[in-house]
Amino acid sequence: MELTRTKVTLDGVNIAYRDSASSGPVDPVPVMLVHGMGGDGHTWDQFAQALLERGRRVIIPDLRGHGRSAHTQSYLFDEFGDDVRRLCDDLDVTRIDLVGHSLGGYACSRVAQDRPELVRRLVVEESPLPLRPGDPPMSLTGRFPTLPELWHAGTSVIRHPRAVLAFDRSMTSTALAQFRKPNPVWWERLSDIEASTLVLVGGPGGMVDPVKLAALSELLTGSRIVRYKTGHSIHRDNYRQFEADVLPFLMAD
Repeated sequence: MELTRTKVTLDGVNIAYRDSASSGPVDPVPVMLVHGMGGDGHTWDQFAQALLERGRRVIIPDLRGHGRSAHTQSYLFDEFGDDVRRLCDDLDVTRIDLVGHSLGGYACSRVAQDRPELVRRLVVEESPLPLRPGDPPMSLTGRFPTLPELWHAGTSVIRHPRAVLAFDRSMTSTALAQFRKPNPVWWERLSDIEASTLVLVGGPGGMVDPVKLAALSELLTGSRIVRYKTGHSIHRDNYRQFEADVLPFLMAD
């Protein structure tokens, strides 16, 4: 099966995505794979193939400011979630499994909060958890990249030039400001999530704060946490274990 490349305008923003719907009969519940900041949907190509081989419909968007999607004036984190939700609505999807890495994980979590009846299963990979009121300021510079991350950064321009060149770097300052600002609404709405949830956490080089992770586990009672020794990009640097954990979760009855 193949993924068809398409663009759609959602609330004035052109969003590019790939979809396997035209490739024949598939499972009625699609899987949407949402990339992190600075990448594009092609980061999911290997996992998408595994899903396609098992008869799942796969939808892979490029987030605004990434890949083939439009650059915009605004890059609020919640707007990324709105784009994912609007894409589901545009495709007339009434039930879906969402898999998101980093920023994509946050976007998927917002969809699960806003539309709990829509999201059946939710996978959140290495998504930095928002600050709560009273939390100490978040530091994103206090960790050192792992060797695989250094190698990936050094070769990305060669291996994935479009993702690197298409990324709208103007969102970086906006993102940092949002990381440093408490987001109590997100925490208050965790209990709205009805989806079976898998939270993937990296080891050295990961970006998930253990204190906030414990708080999430208490509030999101239906969640399961899986820990890895890999850094921030688990699906890239430890693909075999990622697939072994996530594929059965998505394929379960």
